Amino acid sequence: MPLASLRDMYKPANAQMYAIGQFNVNNLEFVQSTLEAANEMNSPIILAASTSAIKYAGFEYLVSIVRTGSAKMSAPVALHLDHGASIEDAKKCIDGGFTSVMIDASHETLEENIRITKEVVKMAHPKNIAVEAELGRLGGIEDNVKVSEREAFLTDPKQAEQFVKETGCDALAVAVGTSHGAYKFKGEAKLAFDRIEEIKKRVGIPLVLHGASGVGQELLEKAQKYGAKLPGAKGVPDEAYKTAISLGINKINIDTDLRLAWVGAVREALTVKPEEFDPRKILGPAREAVKKVVMGKMQLFGSAGKG
Repeated sequence: MPLASLRDMYKPANAQMYAIGQFNVNNLEFVQSTLEAANEMNSPIILAASTSAIKYAGFEYLVSIVRTGSAKMSAPVALHLDHGASIEDAKKCIDGGFTSVMIDASHETLEENIRITKEVVKMAHPKNIAVEAELGRLGGIEDNVKVSEREAFLTDPKQAEQFVKETGCDALAVAVGTSHGAYKFKGEAKLAFDRIEEIKKRVGIPLVLHGASGVGQELLEKAQKYGAKLPGAKGVPDEAYKTAISLGINKINIDTDLRLAWVGAVREALTVKPEEFDPRKILGPAREAVKKVVMGKMQLFGSAGKG
């Protein structure tokens, strides 16, 4: 089917309290693996491209690959701009075939963030394109962080209510203790579940969990077995996903886990058969490894069977 609007995909997810996985893609193999997983799991899926991914793959190439893959799907597929840095970035994607955009002005003042987000919403909604915004700053919650410092990073529920009311955004990325990359927590994983619950009650719209890869031990061990150096990497445990979803998270962003699966499989292929130089035999196993991770996330998030 054609690419679907994330606005439409959010409605059943919000009503039935499950989360749709956002999986970042950079090339043909990542698109193939994620869409194959969605097809087999009969799950809605969000394919995301950051501005750096668009620069790497090429805007037209990436959109065309995703559109071609989506046309063969029965489950809905959205193409999302991840962490759009400017109104210009968002406009290019709105005009160029994306069905959802994120405008990330969380580093600005609240007033400026509202202004920028409102402008993007005005461009996107006439085309039924979803807009995601962000409040707060990502950073793992650690035991040695002072309460005042912790509060400065987390999304303020009252500000969230004001922000959503004034901007009309479709989804809100909240800072509740996760962080980007493979090193999310120094010790035990901590998420501010009470914050998720309060924000959801105030805004009602889908909430988004960024920096949410699990950094699973199996993925780490395989990558490290074949030469990767990722000491102390730690991510979001499965139980935390389930609790967060039950409290109002409807979109969960996964990137690091895909990279770990990919690099582990590529390293293994090159190590086990150093004479191999056929890229299909090197990248093929990596594609399957990514697919396996995506399928597992869909089951965990509750989106499997919801296509």
